[in-house]
Amino acid sequence: MQTLFPTVNVLDVPFVKTTAAELLPVLQDRILTHTNTFVVTANPEIVMYAHEHAAYHGLLHTADFITPDGVGILDGAKILNQPLPERITGYDTLEALLEWGSQNHRSAYFVGAKPAVIEALAKILPERFPGLTIAGLHDGYFTDDGPIVQDIRDKQPDMVFTALGFPKQEEFIQAHRHVANGLWMGVGGSFDVLAGMVDRAPKFWQTHHLEWFYRTVKEPKRLKRIAVIPQYLRLVRQQAKRQRR
Repeated sequence: MQTLFPTVNVLDVPFVKTTAAELLPVLQDRILTHTNTFVVTANPEIVMYAHEHAAYHGLLHTADFITPDGVGILDGAKILNQPLPERITGYDTLEALLEWGSQNHRSAYFVGAKPAVIEALAKILPERFPGLTIAGLHDGYFTDDGPIVQDIRDKQPDMVFTALGFPKQEEFIQAHRHVANGLWMGVGGSFDVLAGMVDRAPKFWQTHHLEWFYRTVKEPKRLKRIAVIPQYLRLVRQQAKRQRR
């Protein structure tokens, strides 16, 4: 784990206590110096999964930066009396890195999502990020990592983004990050948003920390995922109580 930023432990997951504006130059510098970097963008669902699965918990601790992607993480940090300055979402970080990559002629590799999403990205990425080299695009429907990993090894991209959903995307990164000294980051459903297949919540919902609500209304199947929040907050309150003793 890096020591550039202080961290706040929420259920033993160390989140960087910083802002996107402070984090991005650090990530960019690491890309430019070919420093192998693993970024996790974690929400309460990921924290709960780590709480219940020791192997995944251990995996998270191999990440260089864990960012608070979800208002529930900010709520948890507040309960612990160690507030975090802001959400640093996977989508915003992805978009900012692609913009920077386009301006600085870097390369990126994309793994995950449905074939239709990857097809759409193949057209959209060169239009939106003309200076970016698309080192590879591969959907998430594969049973053998081998050919993709070999392709990443051959291409040596500056950035590898995996949209395989947790825990698969982080497991993929942990297993293969050694093949290219770039930035590796799991981005969940971000390819769908980038491809225009899923709408991002309007700014009003984002700034009022209601993006989760907007997305649940749009995708009711997410209700099951939000059901972990009460249990998560209960465990964080227990942690806060232990820390006060």
